[in-house]
Amino acid sequence: MTIGVTTAALLITAPADARTAAEPPRLTELPRLTELPRPTGGHPVGLSTLQLVDVGRVDPWVPESGPRRLMVSLWYPAAKPGVKRAPYVTRQESELVLKPYPDVPPDTLANTRTHATTDAVPPRRPLPLVLVSPGFSFPRATMTSLAEDLASRGYLVAAVEHTYESVATTFPDGRTTTCEACVGRMTEEKGAAVARSRVSDLSFVLDQLLARKDRLVDPARIGVVGFSIGGNTAPQLMAADRRVRAGVNLDGSYNPKQPPQDMRGPLLMMGTESNHTPAGDESWSTWWPRVQGWKRWLSVAGTDHAAFTDYAVLRPQVGLPAPAIEGERAAGITRAYVGAFLDRHLRQRREPLLERPSDRFPEVRFWG
Repeated sequence: MTIGVTTAALLITAPADARTAAEPPRLTELPRLTELPRPTGGHPVGLSTLQLVDVGRVDPWVPESGPRRLMVSLWYPAAKPGVKRAPYVTRQESELVLKPYPDVPPDTLANTRTHATTDAVPPRRPLPLVLVSPGFSFPRATMTSLAEDLASRGYLVAAVEHTYESVATTFPDGRTTTCEACVGRMTEEKGAAVARSRVSDLSFVLDQLLARKDRLVDPARIGVVGFSIGGNTAPQLMAADRRVRAGVNLDGSYNPKQPPQDMRGPLLMMGTESNHTPAGDESWSTWWPRVQGWKRWLSVAGTDHAAFTDYAVLRPQVGLPAPAIEGERAAGITRAYVGAFLDRHLRQRREPLLERPSDRFPEVRFWG
């Protein structure tokens, strides 16, 4: 893994680009119907899918394609639930994600059961907004379990597909793009370019959401959650866009290793015990003292990199190798701590979970 990014495959830690992928592991059992864990909040969840075009910016990875085009999944607490269950990914996306795993039926992820509906009635009040940036090569759908849970707890959640940085992105016209940025060796310079592009993507999406006539976004309560290179991007977005008031880095190394300036909190850094302790990732140790304001550094025992995504749950359901920690347990820990962080800093609620180790979650260790 290079600084700030991972080219991990979407279900296990092998290269995402099929052209450089290692021999995939064999299945240990026949695939079953895959399903995400139920949201824990009290609201039914709706999902809208948006295509946004930044006419003022040429796509950084494929300039000949024209202006930057982004797909965004928008989860929300529904005023009234719908009856049309939201899809997880398209069939084309499922096939590309599962290409390295020939023993898994290619439509498996397209049939994954979610808990949002696409025809749910949206609320008529401004909501705290959480921008979500997935990992390098990971589609935005891989953050669905966390997004559905946050929406069920009253948040508007916008997960951004960073085009040509995902192994598969399907647009409304049926065209599916792949990960052009994955081609070639990942260098520090390339990783920094990815982060800069994501900051631009997220700020543009925020502009578009704030300009909507339905006024769904409360402009005073905006946060960002990122995984892997999306986690690296989170504090950089906060530095570049003062509208974003709180950030979460889920298992993302920082690029550059030393921030060019002091970064502002509130910031939650939460990662694997194997990599993200003071003795592990050097970039976390160098960034930590440069974060000003409220901050927490947590590690979770038994996890691997993808355990902070839906693949914590989906890998064992199809018989692929999984981390030591049980999938729903990993998802529950991520949901609990990210939710508590956002509740504290976007809703000003007291959250004892963030103050000290908890008997409920002995896997979680506090480093600061």
